[in-house]
Amino acid sequence: MASIYSSSSSAVSTALIISLAVSFFMAASAANFYQDIDITWGDGRGKILNNGELLTLSLDKASGSGFQSKNEYLFGKIDMQLKLVPGNSAGTVTAYYLSSQGPTHDEIDFEFLGNLSGDPYILHTNVFSQGKGNREQQFYLWFDPTADFHTYSILWNPQRIIFSVDGTPIREFKNSESIGVAYPKNQPMRIYSSLWNADDWATRGGLVKTDWSKSPFTASYRNFNANACVWSSGSSSCSSASPSSTSSNGGWYSQELDSTSQERMKWVQKNYMIYNYCTDKKRFPQGLPLECTAS
Repeated sequence: MASIYSSSSSAVSTALIISLAVSFFMAASAANFYQDIDITWGDGRGKILNNGELLTLSLDKASGSGFQSKNEYLFGKIDMQLKLVPGNSAGTVTAYYLSSQGPTHDEIDFEFLGNLSGDPYILHTNVFSQGKGNREQQFYLWFDPTADFHTYSILWNPQRIIFSVDGTPIREFKNSESIGVAYPKNQPMRIYSSLWNADDWATRGGLVKTDWSKSPFTASYRNFNANACVWSSGSSSCSSASPSSTSSNGGWYSQELDSTSQERMKWVQKNYMIYNYCTDKKRFPQGLPLECTAS
């Protein structure tokens, strides 16, 4: 039998090895914050610890802190585990997002709005395409995000953007270019995160101010994974990707929500969504945004 399959199996093996190598390269950034991340501001308030396995951002009255990914990406599935500022976090915002640069930038946002001890965080999401945002959806979480690490994921492919928490989808933004809605698909984006003071608006519309006697405030990060198309020197690491090669990366490039995932998302939106721009008729008296009324 070996002789029958030897020539074809060697070609298949070579193809498989190449495919796995590409897969490994695309997901290689899972390993180490030193390899993946640059701390960009905060004058020492951002720290990489435990041989690159843990990253912390801190905020005090003088400054917050932030980081960005070394790589730019054009589509991918991005996972990060976060443990948010505990206790009285009122006035603070922990932002974790994908963004390009410039006045017509694209952006996919998670923002965690702090609150008084015992009151829930608000998870704020938004999508910008070609500089236009105003697509906010906000949620409470069904757990205490300060007690342990939880996984916050962005799946971004040419058809849709899916926000997930611990594998449960909470929001889907579909590509609606066919009805004239811009979609992020041409601008490579970096991952950014920051911890900063926003007590002019973050907690109860700015009524609750940051209690600096509780500072420094610290958020922690681990297990960053970018299973994504890396953009470098004007080309994508996935430019020759076919459905077979993306399937080795979990199929994220063509992934959509199955019926079970849709039911889970409906459950979150029914029980934990506290604001949806698509139902805010007072805000849009001329009519809701086009993507809100698309079937």
